[in-house]
Amino acid sequence: MTFNQVLKRLESQADPAAVRGMARFGITAAKAFGWSTPALKKLAREIGKDHALAERLWSTGILEARYLAGLVAERQCVSERLMEGWVKDFDSWAVCDGTCLNLFRYTPFAYRKCREWSGRPEEFVKRAAFALMACLAVSDKAASNQTFLRLLTVIKREASDERNYVRKAVNWALRQIGKRNQQLNRAAIEIAQQIHELDSPGARWIASDALRELRSPAVQRRVNLTSATRGRNIVS
Repeated sequence: MTFNQVLKRLESQADPAAVRGMARFGITAAKAFGWSTPALKKLAREIGKDHALAERLWSTGILEARYLAGLVAERQCVSERLMEGWVKDFDSWAVCDGTCLNLFRYTPFAYRKCREWSGRPEEFVKRAAFALMACLAVSDKAASNQTFLRLLTVIKREASDERNYVRKAVNWALRQIGKRNQQLNRAAIEIAQQIHELDSPGARWIASDALRELRSPAVQRRVNLTSATRGRNIVS
C-alpha cells in the first residue's frame, strides 16, 4: 500500500464525532480522523512492515498516521536519531504510549532512553520515559530485578512532577514494576511509601494509587505465585 493510498484510506473513514469523543479523553492532535486503535491495528496488518512508509506517515503530523507509523516501522531500522526525532513530536498520550508500546520497547536503546528522557522538561518526552518503563516491565521477562530497582530510583526522583500526563505515567511504571515478582513488589511498595512523604500533591496521588494496587490481595497472590514458580524451576 502506497503513502497516498494510506492517507486516502484514513481520510475516507474520518469520523468528526469520534474526534470530539477522543478529545474528551485527552487525545488531541493538530489533525485527527477519529479512527479506533483496533481499526488502526487491522490496517497495519494489511500494510505490513514498511519503514520508509512509516517515516512518511510520521511526517504528516496526523494522529492516526503517526500511530500507524509505530505499527508498520521496522524495528531493526529504528535508530537513536529516529527515536529522538519522534519523541519531540509527541503531542498526545495516545501516540506517545502507542509508539512506546508498539515500537520503542523493542529497540536496544529502550532502557537508556527511559533514564535520559525522565530528566527532560517536555511533558510528553518525560511521559515517554515512564510509559516505556511500564511497557518494559510487562514485556521484558528476561530483564533482571536489578534493572528495575535502578528505575525505581528514577521514579522516586521524578514523582513530584505535577503535570497530569507525567504523574499518570510515573504511577503506571511504578505499578507495573511492582507486579513483576515478590522482590520488586516489596521494593515498589517501599518506594511508594517514600514518595508519599514528599511535599507534593501529585506524588501523594501516585503513591496512594500505587499502594492500593500493589498491596491488593490479587497482586499479592500473583507475585507470590510468580516467585513460587520461579523457585520450583530453579530447584528442578
